Amino acid sequence: MIEISDREQLNHFLREYQLESVFPKQLFPQLSLFRVDPGEPICVQGEQAHVLYVLVKGKVKIYMTTAEGKTLILSFKTPLEVIGEIEYVREMENLNSVEAVSTVWLIGIQHRLLKKYSSDYAPFLQFLLETLTKKFTLKSNSLSFNLMHPVEVRLASYLLSVSYDESDSLMKGQLGSDQLLDAASLIGTSYRHLNRVIGQMSADGLIERSKGYIVVKDREGLAVLARGNIYE
Repeated sequence: MIEISDREQLNHFLREYQLESVFPKQLFPQLSLFRVDPGEPICVQGEQAHVLYVLVKGKVKIYMTTAEGKTLILSFKTPLEVIGEIEYVREMENLNSVEAVSTVWLIGIQHRLLKKYSSDYAPFLQFLLETLTKKFTLKSNSLSFNLMHPVEVRLASYLLSVSYDESDSLMKGQLGSDQLLDAASLIGTSYRHLNRVIGQMSADGLIERSKGYIVVKDREGLAVLARGNIYE
C-alpha cells in the first residue's frame, strides 16, 4: 500500500462520490489517498485497526479465516464501499481480511482523528449507518450462499469476480493454475473436487486450461451458472 500525495486526485474522488458533505470539513486536510496493487492486503483479520478506508476505485476481496486455518470468501466489493467501519465503531480488531483484486484506490482517515472531531460529523454517522445496514444484510446472504450453493456455482462466481473489474471490462480473463489451491480454500472446497469441477466446466466450453492458466471462454455461460454472481 502506497500513500499518494496528490490532493487534486483526492479531491476528484471526494467530488465524484459526493463525500465532501460526509466528512467534517476539519478533516479534509487529514484525509490520505492510497493505492494498493493486486494481491496486496488492506486489512488482516485479527490485527488492530487504526484506519477507516473508503474504496473509491478498483475491486477488493473480503474473506475470513477460521481457528482451524481454513479460509472462506465472503464477498467482492467495488466503489463506493467503506472498509473498517465496524472496527471503528466498536474499537476492535479486524473482523475479516481484505485484499486488492485489481489496482485499488482508497481514501483513508485515522480513527483518532475521526474521534477528535466527533461532535461535528452527524452526516458521517448517517453515512456509516447506511453502510453498516447494507453490509450486514449482504454478509448474511453471502454466508448462506456459501453453505447452500454447490461448488460449481461458487467457482463460476469466483471466476467472474477475479477476472473482471468494476467497469465490467476484461482484466485478465484468466486465473493462474498456481492460484487454484487458494481458490479452493476461499470458496470452501477441496483442491481435488475443484479440479473435477474445472474439468467439467472445460468440457462445457465455459473455461479452458491453457499454459498454466484457467482462461474464461464464455462469460455469459458462467453468469448463468453463477446465477448472477453470488459474491457481489
